[in-house]
Amino acid sequence: MRTLFFTAAVALLLGACATSPPPREPVPVEVPRQIAQSGTAAKAIANLASASGSLVSGRMVLVEAEGGVRIRGLVGGLVRNGAHGMQVHERGDCSAVDAASAGRYYDPLAGAIQHGAVGETPGRIVADAEGVARVDLLIRGAVLGGGADNDIVGRSLLVLGATPGAISARVACGIVTAIE
Repeated sequence: MRTLFFTAAVALLLGACATSPPPREPVPVEVPRQIAQSGTAAKAIANLASASGSLVSGRMVLVEAEGGVRIRGLVGGLVRNGAHGMQVHERGDCSAVDAASAGRYYDPLAGAIQHGAVGETPGRIVADAEGVARVDLLIRGAVLGGGADNDIVGRSLLVLGATPGAISARVACGIVTAIE
């Protein structure tokens, strides 16, 4: 008798759950992006330190330029004669050994996106026979400082690898820091 009562109670409860309407999905609210035409800092730096067990390092100087932010500097320890990627990532955190703490690729005009292929904004860098790349790239739509959605101060600048089997591995990371 007890078993019959218990079975009936469970069936009644399960039946009640099955007839209740499914929970409503929250409606996404589109927040307008704040895009600045210029930032509050004239200059920034990113000191690139090795990641993922590489020997890659460098120092980038970033300045506001027409249409975005220009990155210039040297990166060493790269695969000789190899093409690598350089990208802005959403978080200013290089603490993870593989720089995964920097988060996803970040496009200053569109916001963070899940995947960024080598060669996307800001672009490709190519190492010479000594494994050194001379960088001169433009990050379109970016500004330095001010807190707008396209501000890249406080985000990470990453170098992506060119080693066969490790293409797009994060081999160096530096936080973009305003200096003026």
